[in-house]
Amino acid sequence: MKLPRISDLALACTMIVAGATKLPAQEMTAPPQSTPASLTTGDETGTPRPQLQQRFPRYVIQRQDVLLIAFPLSPELNQTVTVQPDGYINLQSGGSVHVQGLTVPDAALAVKQAYTGVLNNPIVTVDLQDFQKPFFTVTGQVGKPGQYELRTDITVAEAIAVAGGLQSTAKTQIFLFHRTSTDWFQVEKINLKEILNGKNVNEDAFLKPGDMVFVPENAITKFRKYVPYSVNAGSYLSANQ
Repeated sequence: MKLPRISDLALACTMIVAGATKLPAQEMTAPPQSTPASLTTGDETGTPRPQLQQRFPRYVIQRQDVLLIAFPLSPELNQTVTVQPDGYINLQSGGSVHVQGLTVPDAALAVKQAYTGVLNNPIVTVDLQDFQKPFFTVTGQVGKPGQYELRTDITVAEAIAVAGGLQSTAKTQIFLFHRTSTDWFQVEKINLKEILNGKNVNEDAFLKPGDMVFVPENAITKFRKYVPYSVNAGSYLSANQ
């Protein structure tokens, strides 16, 4: 019997080791990708997180909006409806449909579905005839605090001017509140004094519908409420003579 040479045995061992080394590499798979934190809707405790917003969000229907519903092939069903306080609209021969929170295209689909038992594949168009005007709110130490219509692009400094300007009791470091979701607010601190002096003018943010500008009271005014004093030195001297 002829025994294998030592060199042949060494070569065979080398091939076996090389094959065993390559095997795990072939079986390796890419680890599952985790969802980015900015796109998640909650954490382990179930607390909702802010979600990414659309760049150009569609208007969503609100209570008291007036909708014009048209049926091009069945004009006898054309109607104008008002969104009730509970978010429903009453349709002619179509029952009630909840449309609050829907966009106009989504509302058209909901109305079309409501008429599937009345019409065969109906064509429906929905238009906003009257709707809630976008607004902003200015509160705190301004001349005329209140709610104002947002008719054009307007900055925080301009909004304060519309609200009557700052009072003498106002602090120039103000706050801008923007609702990002039902449960979350984004708060931005703005130094109005620097903006009015021509510094950091890029911080003069543009308002979005529903934003609120709050102008707090300065520290001196708060101090005077509890420790009244007179700044007239002459009156103080004459009173103590």
